Amino acid sequence: MKKTMAQALVEFLKVQHVARDGRQQPFFAGCFGIFGHGNVAGVGEALQENPDFRYYQARNEQSMVHSAIGYAKMKNRLGTLACTSSIGPGATNMVTGAATATINRLPVLLLPGDIFSNRKVAPVLQQLEAPWSHDVSVNDCFRPVSTYWDRINRPDQLVPALMETMRVLTSPASTGAVTLCLPQDVQTEAYDYPERLFEPRVWDVPRARPDAGLVQRAAAWIRASERPLIIAGGGVLYSEASATLQAFVEATGIPVSETKAGKGALPHDRPQVLGAVGFSGGTAANLVARDADLIIGIGTRYTDFTTASKTQFQNPDVRFININVAELDAYKHAALPLQGDARVVLEELAEATAGYRVPSSFGQQVDAWRDAWIAETDSQRAATDAIPLRQGHVLGVVNDFTRPQDVVVCAAGSLPGDLHKLWRTKQPGGFHLEYGYSCMGYEIAGGWGNAMANAGTSTPMVMVGDGGYLMMNSDIYSSVLTGHKMIVVVCDNGGFAVINRLQEFKGTPGFNNLFKDCRRAEPGSPRLVDFAKHAESMGAHARHCESLADLEAALDWARGTDRTTVLSIATEAYTWTPGDADWDLGVPEISERETVRAARAHQEDIRAKQRVGV
Repeated sequence: MKKTMAQALVEFLKVQHVARDGRQQPFFAGCFGIFGHGNVAGVGEALQENPDFRYYQARNEQSMVHSAIGYAKMKNRLGTLACTSSIGPGATNMVTGAATATINRLPVLLLPGDIFSNRKVAPVLQQLEAPWSHDVSVNDCFRPVSTYWDRINRPDQLVPALMETMRVLTSPASTGAVTLCLPQDVQTEAYDYPERLFEPRVWDVPRARPDAGLVQRAAAWIRASERPLIIAGGGVLYSEASATLQAFVEATGIPVSETKAGKGALPHDRPQVLGAVGFSGGTAANLVARDADLIIGIGTRYTDFTTASKTQFQNPDVRFININVAELDAYKHAALPLQGDARVVLEELAEATAGYRVPSSFGQQVDAWRDAWIAETDSQRAATDAIPLRQGHVLGVVNDFTRPQDVVVCAAGSLPGDLHKLWRTKQPGGFHLEYGYSCMGYEIAGGWGNAMANAGTSTPMVMVGDGGYLMMNSDIYSSVLTGHKMIVVVCDNGGFAVINRLQEFKGTPGFNNLFKDCRRAEPGSPRLVDFAKHAESMGAHARHCESLADLEAALDWARGTDRTTVLSIATEAYTWTPGDADWDLGVPEISERETVRAARAHQEDIRAKQRVGV
């Protein structure tokens, strides 16, 4: 079939399907894009010819990648969207999104326009000229942040590139951002493509099984353990293993802690669930982790927040069993690696450990710590009339308002820490936090993708700080245009408050983080942003709330509105839910400030507790 390269690309994408456990679905829900001279006449024409492959006009190239990530996360990596851009800044705007996808192991297809492959008219508008090579463009920036990268310099090269694209995007172990750079002349060149390329194709997502001998050894470790702890990561959700995990912990009594990506792997009210672990974790999980003799990590990358910068596990005899589809993660902490799908590995472990249960004394201690932590979070969430409000009080009101099927969406700033500790997830998949890259600006864009994935079944509750809102908010307008409703709650604490807190904790007085401390033209208090009016200007409904009672009433009103609704409320800038774990952060070795020298000494104490990992 004679088609241009761009026409062949779109025709191929729209007939790709994915299957797992006998359930089949389209893999691509369409394409986000902003047209420019690098894609409008090639990919743009091909999309116009295929109205059944839905195209969404985006506002910002970075945010459209975040929206695709939000969609993929809610689909448990069994679906995504493509993202097309022009060359130059349109392309490089997507680099941050690519890193966000790859770090979080979430599939997204990026199609940046590129310079002319034939080089006849170089340098073209927006072209980077490298004196050491003509075979380079700004799209080479995608190489380190992509799990697969290719440049299609001839139309026939598209065929093997598409096969590799789908192999990587549908791989449980290797997925992330896939980047196909599309020179603008090659997009429009024709080629006789094989008809089979455009036939519907199903990519099976396997449930890889672990080595049988290693399962038996892991079972022996579990049977010998007296203080085990499970760390549930995002892999539990992506493999849809929540029910299997619940059966396993009910049988064994092993307590479960949660990473940010794994929060909601089990509903919060299950007796084995201790909640958040690590630097942003709660007391119950961190106390168990401190003395644990066995850590069972399921689908976790073990970031420094989870391990409290390798200070979390203080038992000198602690051992690790890691259940993970990715070899890279399965071997971390010198673990016994059970490389495979979380659900099937847990099924095999359950059979191999039948009859085992944690010692009753340990179970009683875990229950006491859990009860104490629940009481602490009750107090942190409790409604109050105090002004300004603490962020935890706002989260408590929003959390109590949500239905089990609703999903909270967040990414960066002070909110993730409070959400990790305080949010009570009512069913698996109800907690959507991008924290692998902790990318400010993800929140509203990710909420739009979430709303697409859950259209008609739930309303995303987007929690965002004023800093994140001001950084990227234009997909409020996108969601109004497309009819994908969100409820956005803006917690306005007057700037980058959590970094101000970190700055002061490390010995430096507040400097250029809160708006009241930054350089400005007018003396006195800075002019406040009216977030409600701003959101209304983009077509959303909006209200500013003065109290928790106002917020409760506004949430009830927002539930019945016909489009995205934004609620803003002022929160206090200096107090968050307390934590009890460490985090390693560079502090100057030399300073004239006594406070900085004290912070450096504390940092050295932290580093003295860090495990080497063998």
